[in-house]
Amino acid sequence: MTASKDMTLPKERVGSHGADELPVPKKAFSTDNPIEIFQFAIDAVDKGFKLALCTLVEIRGGSSRPLGAHMAVADNGSYCGYVSGGCTEAAVAAEALQAISAGHDRFVMLGEGSPFFDIVLPCGGGITVAIHILRNVTPLSSVVGSVNARQNASLSYCPAKEALSFGAVGTATGWDDEVFKTLYRPAVRIVLSGRELEVEMTSKVAKAAGYDVILHSLEDRSFDASVIDENTAVVLLQHDLDQEMALLTAALGAQPFYIGALGSARTHERRVQRLQQEGHSNEVVGQIKAPIGLFGRARDAQSLALSVIAEIAACRQAALPRH
Repeated sequence: MTASKDMTLPKERVGSHGADELPVPKKAFSTDNPIEIFQFAIDAVDKGFKLALCTLVEIRGGSSRPLGAHMAVADNGSYCGYVSGGCTEAAVAAEALQAISAGHDRFVMLGEGSPFFDIVLPCGGGITVAIHILRNVTPLSSVVGSVNARQNASLSYCPAKEALSFGAVGTATGWDDEVFKTLYRPAVRIVLSGRELEVEMTSKVAKAAGYDVILHSLEDRSFDASVIDENTAVVLLQHDLDQEMALLTAALGAQPFYIGALGSARTHERRVQRLQQEGHSNEVVGQIKAPIGLFGRARDAQSLALSVIAEIAACRQAALPRH
């Protein structure tokens, strides 16, 4: 979607500040995880490098990255992160190096609507990136600390003051008057319980997707519900209602964004009846995704794992605020 804003900082053409004297941009590693990007920035500053934080603040038409996507660029040319699909990052890094050299923040426009760049984005749209010369890593450290403690966090960028601050959590990423706010959430946590092979394969796929996995033993008839938060998915991969009941009851009493349970439609009918008999309302019981998974009946562990993680990813995406 488009987030229009009157950009008041200079919009510069790449190469306008003696780019031959600046380092050649080089990607340090591939990531679009803001916490990893911030840690790269913090480490670079700690080692004595100057650094620019680049943030996607406007989308015109289509975009391969969401508002708030970041890059971090050190003054030795090393960078990480993405503000597009990989086709413009080197150009943004080059512009960030020029901004560091000049000592002032700026905006860079690429693709559709840009008066400065002859770069066509594959998506056919256009983007604007704010380049901020990082003068204080404390806001980034605060976000990293909060997210690692499984708390939501946000940054507020004020172009007029060329200032970045750790701000109150809002409802969406985007412009709030003259300030651009970016929201950050903890990684998805998956609480996983079930039969050995299915759990093992689903755990592998979840970890490959960057999710935090907690395994619940079938022998444990109790469960600590404090590990379940709004960024948690609860996955039950067993047919035995007695074995799943402790975790399922804990999940229904918490507020995970996803609860999924294995079993046929008939098994789920028995599950619903039992939960209703225990006093759970139809609204609460209706939170359960069953039969579990995004596609069909998966009869092997690999297909089941992909189906479950795909459904969790879809539910997570649907739960995020739109902007």
